[in-house]
Amino acid sequence: MVIWINGAFGVGKTTTAEELNKLIKDSFIYDPEMAGEFIWDNSPQCIKEKGDFQDIPMWRDFNYSMLKYIHENYSGTIIVPMTLTNKEYYGQIIERLIKEGVALQHYILIAKKSVILERLSKRGEDDNSWTVQQIDRCLNAFEKDINGIKIDANASTKEVVRIILGNNYKDIDLNN
Repeated sequence: MVIWINGAFGVGKTTTAEELNKLIKDSFIYDPEMAGEFIWDNSPQCIKEKGDFQDIPMWRDFNYSMLKYIHENYSGTIIVPMTLTNKEYYGQIIERLIKEGVALQHYILIAKKSVILERLSKRGEDDNSWTVQQIDRCLNAFEKDINGIKIDANASTKEVVRIILGNNYKDIDLNN
């Protein structure tokens, strides 16, 4: 099973993934950003200047292949906290995995812009940061272009985790 946690930057994807990882036995957090960082770290400046590593086909191919490989060779739950807003890229990774028989639940954490801004501010992000500049684009994509199970992330992380676990792992007691 793959649990993909999508949402705007600062909405709580990583925090949610970490909490799920603590609660779900035999779970593993897979971070697609690591592939992007590898590409940037091993590319000349002219490639790095092209923008978002998600725009590099190799990044999408690698993450699709890696997730499929892990799914085929690991019996536990793979938790993927990653913002994916481009419908074409969503199709090349998430829809392709589903079409090829990978059990994948795609959740989109949705919160008010003011809540996201407050969370990013607590992380030290200012109004001019790249992540803050992406909020409107992300919220628009999740409203119009990207399909998934939408979860109100204005609430606590515990509530978000409870919803995800309720859909997949009804036997886990959150009160312990």
